[in-house]
Amino acid sequence: MLEQKILVSAQAETDINWPALEVYIRTHIKNLDSSPMVVKQFSEGYSNLTFLIQIGDWEAVMRRPPFGKIPPKAHDVEREFRLLEKINPVFPYAPKPYLYHKDLEIMDKHFYLMEKKTGIVLDDTIPQDYDEIPILRELISESTVDTLVQLHEIDYKKAGLANLGRPEGYLERQVHGWFKRYQNSKTDELVLYDDIEKWILAHIPDSPSPTIIHNDFKLNNMMFSLTDPGKPIAVFDWELSAIGDPLTDLASAVAYWKDEQDPFTGINSVTSLGGFYTRQEFLKRYAQKSNRDLSNFNFYLAFAYFKIAAILQQIYYRWEMGYLLDDRFSDLHEGIKNLLLLSHDVIHVRK
Repeated sequence: MLEQKILVSAQAETDINWPALEVYIRTHIKNLDSSPMVVKQFSEGYSNLTFLIQIGDWEAVMRRPPFGKIPPKAHDVEREFRLLEKINPVFPYAPKPYLYHKDLEIMDKHFYLMEKKTGIVLDDTIPQDYDEIPILRELISESTVDTLVQLHEIDYKKAGLANLGRPEGYLERQVHGWFKRYQNSKTDELVLYDDIEKWILAHIPDSPSPTIIHNDFKLNNMMFSLTDPGKPIAVFDWELSAIGDPLTDLASAVAYWKDEQDPFTGINSVTSLGGFYTRQEFLKRYAQKSNRDLSNFNFYLAFAYFKIAAILQQIYYRWEMGYLLDDRFSDLHEGIKNLLLLSHDVIHVRK
């Protein structure tokens, strides 16, 4: 094999046996040419690590958990791989999975390979030439809502996904579980927490009929066509997917869909630039397309803000304890406070 070209973080360069990975790929993927393997690491988010793998014209994406100590059952990429095997045939925006590997001779944690999709992912900026397309932001808003509705319409039993989770009691487990996770990673006493916990625990509604839920559905987990404005190409990051209450999915999507006036929350969204749907417009289209009752939505939104705060709190705790060395996480405590404030504001409006 020719010399590899590895463009990754220093830790990934030393802690992953890239020659062994190439041998593994060539053993299981047939008819690859003799070109050297090229690896590029995508910009690191707060979750699993993602790498582009290229051998000649063949491309794939590798996903693996973060380095270092992680919470039990977190970053379960095997579960994500098995889910993609079943959901890709009925929801083609889910990438096709190729290979899963759990032995540790190649790297310190398990990983899988999936197809590479081609398009544009919108994080906190829009490329200028793309943004010049007329009504682009409206088209993206519409297709984001419609893609979520389409996901929730899938017959999960026919898709062979009935064993993905236990829909009975899903919402209650989520609520109690996330309050417990927050408490287990708490670093500061925040005055709004007790009021939020008390109100949410006292107002858990009955859930609508269960559906497949993505559980991390947000704009930068989608990919759009470069040539057909607003057309979705892919939905990524399925590790948290379940069978459960679709309104929890909707609420998370709306909470991540930042408005222009939102405070710093530790999360970025291009929607804060303006011109996209407002949160109310997002909800209106979802209600029209899905025919779901959103009369209890304030509960779901208050919980969604809290859940995101709890997710960031787990990351901030790991940073403060020295398990994570990335200084991007140093100001997450301010975002957590503001997310709790947003949750509290929703509750106050409800009252």
